[in-house]
Amino acid sequence: MSDIPRRAVTRSAKLASLPLGFAGRTALGLGKRTLGRPAETVALEVQRRTADQLFRVLGELKGGAMKVGQLLSIFEAGLPEEVAGPFRSSLTKLQEAAPPMPAATVHRVMAEGLGEDWRDRFAEFDDRPAAAASIGQVHRAVWRDGRAVAVKVQYPGAGKALMSDFNQISRLSRLITPLFPGVEVKPVVADLKRRLEKELDYDDEARAQSAFHDAYDGDPDILVPAVVAQSGHVLVTEWLDGTPLAKVIADGPQELRDRAGLLLFRFLLSGPARCEMIHIDPHPGNFRMLDDGRLGVMDFGGAARVPAELQWSIGRLLRIGTLGTPEEMVEAMREEGFLAREGDIDPEQLAALVSAHAFPFATERFRYTREWMRQETARGFGIATDMRPGGLARHLRLPPQYMAVTRALTSCGGVLCQLEAEGDFRAEAERWLPGFAAGDAPDGAEDAEGGGLTGPPGVPGLAEGEATA
Repeated sequence: MSDIPRRAVTRSAKLASLPLGFAGRTALGLGKRTLGRPAETVALEVQRRTADQLFRVLGELKGGAMKVGQLLSIFEAGLPEEVAGPFRSSLTKLQEAAPPMPAATVHRVMAEGLGEDWRDRFAEFDDRPAAAASIGQVHRAVWRDGRAVAVKVQYPGAGKALMSDFNQISRLSRLITPLFPGVEVKPVVADLKRRLEKELDYDDEARAQSAFHDAYDGDPDILVPAVVAQSGHVLVTEWLDGTPLAKVIADGPQELRDRAGLLLFRFLLSGPARCEMIHIDPHPGNFRMLDDGRLGVMDFGGAARVPAELQWSIGRLLRIGTLGTPEEMVEAMREEGFLAREGDIDPEQLAALVSAHAFPFATERFRYTREWMRQETARGFGIATDMRPGGLARHLRLPPQYMAVTRALTSCGGVLCQLEAEGDFRAEAERWLPGFAAGDAPDGAEDAEGGGLTGPPGVPGLAEGEATA
């Protein structure tokens, strides 16, 4: 019996205990309110204790629970400081570490993937894991041609255990949601489940990483390691040295934080233009700052396709969100499926919601901060949950084609706030998003400053040379 399934009962018990603890704390809070303590004080105390238990349990687990913990840790910047402060160190550990797999199990998976003579492929192989993640762990080795390589080995039985974890976690949405106002946890968890099923396929991950490597080969700012070998549940790639992004967040100088943030943003926006794909798992554990100033990128199991027409639609929406009128915002978001076709929408209310997300692109330079994210998250949450007859909550939708991109860019914003990075993010959007720059509209469509972008997305293609700029 494999190691992960053997621990499935223990994991499920820990996860199942969370809603019971939440119910107990809520009852305790009700009692304290009855005794006269302010509701806000009690709510914060319940939130703090709930977060403490949630992160402690998630931090102990591999599989789906750890994956969700990694995702939620990105949104730490949006939590109230009283709740977020005590957990930052534990969240950093969650992003970078997990309990190791026994060497005998590693050897078995290696033999199943690369053959019984798998050691002949390596000049050296370190049985001690160099890093661990949600579905596998990484070993440092030297390939037979002398290259330093990273060997990712998937946990035996990971698929079955992950689906069990997700079935439990999906029941915790009501517990997690109050900790992260403005983040709809249930659809995020559902999307994670679909994506993680794909991540279990190392052959698919190898193809995605090879596509990114080819697209960024020779780039002065971004390094994607080459795939060396892949078979079964084993993936071998070139080794990537550097300073983990989590360490840059923890104690890096501001200059390094600014560069890391700008390069992370550039990488996410340029991926669709260069290879029609986007890296949708931008938690800090997947990035390194190299000594030569480049950003190193790992883990491409979560890559998603972004075709040219969707790229243009994203750029068009962002341009209207920064320069368009409230009425143009309503029209554009209805066209793209973000708003129900029927029903009265207050354009000014929608514009207030959109501006929270578009503001970094409406100014030449912008600094992402935790305080800014907390304020905008709270403001957007208040608007988006207005359930009155004319409130936006009754009309908002998230179209399926935007799910992956939304997850990637939202997660990126959380990391930028953790870095408190400053940069010209508008220039990056102008460079990489067709439809955003002035005059960058397909034939027959007007620029936003000239009366609104009303033409269909189509398949506009990129300006000559833009994809390789």
